[in-house]
Amino acid sequence: MREWNTDLPNMMEAAFWTQPADVIDAVIARHHAEAPLDWFEEPDYDDDDVIKPGPGYWCVTRHADVATISRNTEVFSSADGITMLDAPPEFLEFFSSMIAMDDPRHARLRRIVAKGFTPRMLADLDGSVQTAAAEIVDSVCERGSCDFVTEVAAALPLKIVCDLMGIPRSEYQGVFEATNVILGISDPEYQPEDFDFLTALLTAGGQLAGLMNEVAAAKRGGDGTDLTSVLVNAELADDQLSDADLASFFVLLVVAGNETTRNAISWGLKYLTDHPDQRAIWAADFEGVAPTAVEEIVRLSSPVGYMRRTVTRDYVLDGREMQQGDKVAMFYVAANRDPAVFTDPFKFDVLRDPNPQYGYGGPGPHYCLGAHLARREMTVMYRELFNRLPDIVAVSEPDALQAAFIHGVKHLDAEFTPAAPLAA
Repeated sequence: MREWNTDLPNMMEAAFWTQPADVIDAVIARHHAEAPLDWFEEPDYDDDDVIKPGPGYWCVTRHADVATISRNTEVFSSADGITMLDAPPEFLEFFSSMIAMDDPRHARLRRIVAKGFTPRMLADLDGSVQTAAAEIVDSVCERGSCDFVTEVAAALPLKIVCDLMGIPRSEYQGVFEATNVILGISDPEYQPEDFDFLTALLTAGGQLAGLMNEVAAAKRGGDGTDLTSVLVNAELADDQLSDADLASFFVLLVVAGNETTRNAISWGLKYLTDHPDQRAIWAADFEGVAPTAVEEIVRLSSPVGYMRRTVTRDYVLDGREMQQGDKVAMFYVAANRDPAVFTDPFKFDVLRDPNPQYGYGGPGPHYCLGAHLARREMTVMYRELFNRLPDIVAVSEPDALQAAFIHGVKHLDAEFTPAAPLAA
């Protein structure tokens, strides 16, 4: 029987991620130096003990190991879940859609929904992204201060994802609140009163699924150009999604598309505030530096903290004997700080190139479909901020999400010189 590594802090503990960044970075450095691939205890997931912790998991921190696991889907399966949570397949697919599937089911769903992420569809969204960013800055610019997360960073990806799927503006707030519960359920701020862990998740997921079913029904038979219309009115039977698949995909898209981009944008302001020299480099040549600056923000922020895989057969990785059924957690936030790949890995460098970061997942079939859209959103949002609120800074420490799966920020106070809105 394996023995858990108790010499190093367990990065699967949700509270670990609420510590100061330098403390977290020091622990990651120790993992790389002392135990880049080791066996750790699974934490308890809820106070009511509804969900029992499993026997343990492999903590993967090396960049190369993440690549190996991500590409080898026959040995490292997604079908048993992408978090440490052990749940029935129906539960996993409802909340994770194709991310919690293996081929051939995964390949079919990905092929269908990829229609929403073609160069043409993304180009059509460019105007919406720019308009949304301008409206968001308009909404705060006269005040001189804001909660950067809830009023700026979260607002842009939420609107873009909802527009992509044809969700009415009146539903935005409800979608925002439901996604907070789904990905932040381990944080007391997002735990509904008098609900157990599973009930809270199912309630939030049910709200999103119900909304998607209503929207899909309204668009069926129409000539809309949003992704929901495209999917429900596909001419070929093999290109049509069932109501359950469509609802599950919407839960995935709105959660992944909202949470990850908003957290990258949020951490970005913190990094730019803490490193005025890097901010000046970007400001001096915004368009020229934007591609590398965005990649560097994604690398350091690593909005998805980890992804789980399950070993399908006995396998040896870097001399460690993994057994069938073992859980494996690829900590992207650690792989993106691997000193074997990144020079001075804890430094924020907007000119870093090359930058083979795994902020959108490792290489292989599960690489994030929305990576290009996320990059566009971040670039447009920071262009708008640099042009219109050039002295915006974070004036508080990030209120970090208490979660291991999402490396998130709940609140971040920002200040800037008041400016007139464009719409004035």
